[in-house]
Amino acid sequence: MPPLDQTHIELDRRMLLQSAAAAAIAPAVFMGSAPAVSAAVPAVLRLEEIAPGVFVARGSHAVINADNGGHIANMTVIVGPEAVAIIDTGGSARNGAALLAAVREKTGRPIKYVVNTHMHPDHVLGNAPFAATGTEFVAHAKLPRGLGARSERYLAHSAATLQDAFAGTRIVMPTRLIQADSELDLGGRRLLLHAHGTAHTDNDLSVRDIETATLILGDLLFSEHIPTIDGSLRGWIRELARLETEPADRVVPGHGPASLAWPAALAPERRYLETLATEIKALIAKGRPLDEAMRVAARDEGARWLLSDEYHARNIAAAYAEIEWE
Repeated sequence: MPPLDQTHIELDRRMLLQSAAAAAIAPAVFMGSAPAVSAAVPAVLRLEEIAPGVFVARGSHAVINADNGGHIANMTVIVGPEAVAIIDTGGSARNGAALLAAVREKTGRPIKYVVNTHMHPDHVLGNAPFAATGTEFVAHAKLPRGLGARSERYLAHSAATLQDAFAGTRIVMPTRLIQADSELDLGGRRLLLHAHGTAHTDNDLSVRDIETATLILGDLLFSEHIPTIDGSLRGWIRELARLETEPADRVVPGHGPASLAWPAALAPERRYLETLATEIKALIAKGRPLDEAMRVAARDEGARWLLSDEYHARNIAAAYAEIEWE
C-alpha cells in the first residue's frame, strides 16, 4: 500500500469523482453525527483495576462532543515500584487533567512516561496536563509525521466541537520515538513496546505489561465500537494474525470494555475486517463502482457494531481505494 498521505490523496480523488457517494463518506476519524452514548468528563476519572497495578479509565462509545469532553477512548495507567506510565490521555486537556487527578488519588509516584498508541485526537489531545519536567512522551517513530500533518485540523475541529472543554488543549509531540521493540522501566516493572506495521494507522504502538501479561493495543483492537480504517485494511488483518500468536492473560482495547479475554477478543473485529476485504474484492472483480459498494459491502457485518452509521461507509471507501490497486 502507498504511504498514508498518498492513500489519503487517492481517497480524496475518488471522493471528487464519485460525488454521489461523497456525502456518505463525510465523517472523518473523529467526526460523526449524534453520539450513541454521552458521558461528561468528571473532575476525576474512575479507574478500574484490571490486574495488580493496571488501571483503565473507560471511554464512552460516542463521537467527540462538548458533553463528553473528548473522553471516548480507553486510557491505561500502570503503577510500578518507582514510577507510573500512562497509555493514552484522551481527547482534550480536560480529559487529561481528569486522568491525572485520578492517578494522583492512587499514587504520588512520578509519572515517568506517557505513551500514545497512535496519532488520533481521542488518544493524544489530553497530553498537555502531563507535560511536566521529567515526563517522557513516547510514540511510534511515524507518529510525528502523521500528527504534524493533521494537527491544525485536529485542533480546529476540537475547538469548535468541544467548546469550553477545549481550554488548554494543545499538541504535545513525543520525545522518544519507537522503531523496534523497546522496554520502559518503572523501577523493576518492565513494559515492552512494539511498533506495528501499517494497520489502523501507520503509527500503531502496543504496550505489554510483562508482570501481569496485560496487552494494551490501542485502536488495533475495537470492541462494540466499529473499527475505523485510517491505514491499511490488508495490513490490519496481517497484524491481527500476528497478534493472535502472542500470549496474554488479558487485553485492553482502544474502545470497548476495560479488559477482554485473549485471544477471543480478536474474533469480532477480524470477522468484520475480513468480510469487508472479501466482499469489496468481489465487487471490484465484477466491475462494481464505489457507490454500489457503499450500499452493500459487509452490510450485515457492519450493522453488528455501535457507531456503524458514522464509520462503516468511510471504511468501505478506504478499503475500496486500497483493494482497487492490488
